[in-house]
Amino acid sequence: MKDLLADFRTFLEVERNLSGHTRRAYLTDLKEFDNFLKNPGNHAFPVEIVNATPDSIRSFMAHMHVRGLKKVSVNRKISSLRAFYAYLMRTGVIKANPMTGIKAPKMEKHMPAFLSVDEAFELIKAASDRRDSSNLRDHAMLELFYSSGLRLSELAGLNTDDVNFAAEQVKVRGKGKKERIVPVGSPALQAIGSYLEVTKEKRKKQELSQPLFLNNRGGRITARSIARIVDAAAIKSGIGRKISPHALRHTFATHLLNAGADLRSIQEMLGHESLSTTQKYTALNISRLMEVYDKAHPRARAGRNEK
Repeated sequence: MKDLLADFRTFLEVERNLSGHTRRAYLTDLKEFDNFLKNPGNHAFPVEIVNATPDSIRSFMAHMHVRGLKKVSVNRKISSLRAFYAYLMRTGVIKANPMTGIKAPKMEKHMPAFLSVDEAFELIKAASDRRDSSNLRDHAMLELFYSSGLRLSELAGLNTDDVNFAAEQVKVRGKGKKERIVPVGSPALQAIGSYLEVTKEKRKKQELSQPLFLNNRGGRITARSIARIVDAAAIKSGIGRKISPHALRHTFATHLLNAGADLRSIQEMLGHESLSTTQKYTALNISRLMEVYDKAHPRARAGRNEK
């Protein structure tokens, strides 16, 4: 088991390019499943993980249901098992895949939270009232979130040479270390330029490629710190609700779609592998159109009330 997990860990890192966090989650799920198989209370006799059957998987799913695990947690564990057994099939360790025919629980569809245009502007304005380095940094980060729809980890991982001021673009390292080029608006570029100018003394002795956004000690700012900054700006702006960095990513996509951008372009900018991931914004757009229709069309409500 240890050798199998070590080989699988290497596969996830080298071939799948998964992050350390994701690799740890996969391995934790596999160890949990292995313990389940070897527990006499769950089976008449212990089962090795390489000998698991579809019934073993279904018993594990039932076990998770009894424990009250949320569907999102169950689905993640099923994804971990699916990846592991696909790897064992590929390397010839097993001849039959026990995940065949296994279906993960259907997830409830949650519409992503997003801000109105006015709220987005108020949020950005909340971090631009002073000209010290910390506020210039926070302002630049919020502008970039809204301008380019970056993930939290992508923004935290940016380096100074990833920003191309002349081309008005930023190079982003996304999931699986895949790089993409994303447009950046002029306000965001101006905010980044102001921040770089005020921190140039702090950066003098550093290499050409260095973290774009710094903490108070001069090192790369963490994702957790950025999330706190977004939260503080939301409180200061008076929006009246908690805002996550991911909500700014949803805001970016929703506002683009509302303005007429096509899904394929939004997919490229967000770094989604599948168009189906991007299509959730279509539902948001349709909801908004229905609201406008209901308020504006003289026969909208009348027709529905007659049904």
